[in-house]
Amino acid sequence: MLDRLYLPALGLLTLAVVALALAWPQGLGARSPGPFGHTPVQQTPAMHAAMQRETLASQRRIQQARDAVRNLQNRALTPSQ
Repeated sequence: MLDRLYLPALGLLTLAVVALALAWPQGLGARSPGPFGHTPVQQTPAMHAAMQRETLASQRRIQQARDAVRNLQNRALTPSQ
């Protein structure tokens, strides 16, 4: 292809891709403008509830592990009769 046709076409394609990137949905981040935007998955009430449940379960498992280690240490340090 001739350079005088190829390079301007490549420049126009580049501008089109940049314009599309400015308006296309941004995945799970902030909402995109205009007709392309939608509420991100992580900002829905159901996802907030699921993330809260997961956080609480993780904290509960961590506390159980700490308690188990503490109990084992106490058994090891107390004199047995």
